Amino acid sequence: MGSLHDEMRIFAGNSNPPLARDICHAIEIPLGEAIVETFSDGEIRVEIKENVRGCDVFVIQSTCAPGNDNLMELLIMLDAFKRASAKRITAVIPYYGYARQDRKVAPRVPISAKLVADLITTAGASRMLTMDLHSGQIQGFFNIPVDNLYAAPVLLQYLSSRFGGEGLIVVSPDAGGAQRARAFATQLNVSMAVIDKRRADANVVEEMNIIGEVKGKTAILVDDMVDTAGTIAMAAEALMRAGARKVVGCCTHAIFSGKALDRINDSPMEEMVVTDTIPAADKTARCEKIKPLSVAPLIGEAIRRTHLERSISSLF
Repeated sequence: MGSLHDEMRIFAGNSNPPLARDICHAIEIPLGEAIVETFSDGEIRVEIKENVRGCDVFVIQSTCAPGNDNLMELLIMLDAFKRASAKRITAVIPYYGYARQDRKVAPRVPISAKLVADLITTAGASRMLTMDLHSGQIQGFFNIPVDNLYAAPVLLQYLSSRFGGEGLIVVSPDAGGAQRARAFATQLNVSMAVIDKRRADANVVEEMNIIGEVKGKTAILVDDMVDTAGTIAMAAEALMRAGARKVVGCCTHAIFSGKALDRINDSPMEEMVVTDTIPAADKTARCEKIKPLSVAPLIGEAIRRTHLERSISSLF
């Protein structure tokens, strides 16, 4: 532990303290001491309480809700480490906010994911470590190295141990997630299905058609993130109407905004499996269906390998 700690430091903002502590525990490195707070007018104050000159610094901060505050915290922390002469600064962002705004879908709209990438780089990040980006092309928005980790090993281990003895089928709630569902189905050695979603208007789903045979099977609905839970709840209902024996939801990023928890509670899903890239303790207390899994050991190992200049892709 001593030799690693002599050369590297891990710090965290306020977005997800439990995950940051678990990551440090996983690789036996103490969490660095820093003050990250707000002045009375709402401006963010950061002060690093340790010498980081010449160190390999990792800053853990998910840009989840309140997204703008957490993003600004991250940027100011990166700037502080840059001005403190850290040798290398890695932004560890388990959940990368603004990822859904990754292209122009209408005239005169921003590509916010690219803007955030520019801000992170300008603030002082030398590289970025994240998990399950909403779309792979976001890696190309950065002019620094980006390592995109996958929560699949953690989720698959739980799913296979919990439901492995049942007849499974992996289902994508929309056509865009078919590649992700196919990867899960391949690892579980089961078939897959896709739900064709037709929208009557923005945020209003008119109908759902299931492509694949789900009758009598345990359907695993797989997505990278669940926000309002409208799509996944409707997909669960459609699967049950099609004869599925039970439905289990599964995602990496549990955003759960608006009426999401009510929709999950009211849905026929037996369980909603999530990871802790976004804090889930209060949500778990309000919804017994939520099953949180920790990705701290996986992120911790990726941090260790980054510091030691070893392969990260071999983790998957």
